[in-house]
Amino acid sequence: MSNELTLFGKRSSAALSLLGDIEDPLAKALGNNGGGNKRISIDGGVFREFINGKEVRVSEERAMNVVIVNAAPISRMYFAGAYVKGKVSPPTCWSKDCETPDEAVPVENRQSAKCRDCPQNVKGSAAAGEGRACRFQQRLAVVLESEVNKKSIHQITLPSTSIFGDAEGNKMPLQAYSRYLKAHNTHAISIVTEMRFDLESSTPKLVFKPVRALEDAELEDVIPLREHPDAVKAITLTVSQMDGVTPKAKELPPPPKQEAKPVKAAPKAAPVEVEAVEEPVKVTKKSAPTVVKDDIADIVGNWDD
Repeated sequence: MSNELTLFGKRSSAALSLLGDIEDPLAKALGNNGGGNKRISIDGGVFREFINGKEVRVSEERAMNVVIVNAAPISRMYFAGAYVKGKVSPPTCWSKDCETPDEAVPVENRQSAKCRDCPQNVKGSAAAGEGRACRFQQRLAVVLESEVNKKSIHQITLPSTSIFGDAEGNKMPLQAYSRYLKAHNTHAISIVTEMRFDLESSTPKLVFKPVRALEDAELEDVIPLREHPDAVKAITLTVSQMDGVTPKAKELPPPPKQEAKPVKAAPKAAPVEVEAVEEPVKVTKKSAPTVVKDDIADIVGNWDD
């Protein structure tokens, strides 16, 4: 105790003047690691934590306990080209309502005017297997159980196998888990949820189950996080946007070069009188109709109903 008092005792005025306003590099480094866009990936069948696109931690545990504070509606995402493990690429086309391409998709990247008519939404269109090239996904904003009081919000993006399907005992995909909670009149934000890898699945797949109810003090900490800016980002931004990788339009081939034809000199014309002409009428182009963005949807399955 005496050593602690000596180490952390009051600084003399001389020492404080020497320190002045210099920035503590260690505190700065810790601060950078604590903020930014955070997400959890399940690539490779393990939990990977990313901050601003950089992998900072890999968990060897098969399960992770979280509190689900918000969720986006189910959306669709299409990536052209082959998947490269560990590489985050911007999507080619995507839809946040599973009806039409998002307004932010470059026009030349839109695969179809309607998702239901899209060639990437046809069974067998995937590069491998009989699946569809354009896939369902759902983004959650979660807080780790160990960080409930730290306002540290992570994004996690679930594939369709973690969303749809029937419950098998305690192994519930997200929609089945939502129905289970609703049947028990329980809000997802009021409990700790276990996310566990399904070891019987050949691809990374999570199943969910309730662990415990939050204490009153914990609940007071997490309820305001529903509308926290980091939670809004987690359910609104794509993985590539969270990591700072922006979508690009397809590169169009350059127009063909045309050979210049020799121009014959025009014969000299006799001078003529210039007739008066009326001033041309200026035509005003009609502006394109304004597209109004949809509001962010409420938590999955109306858990707060």
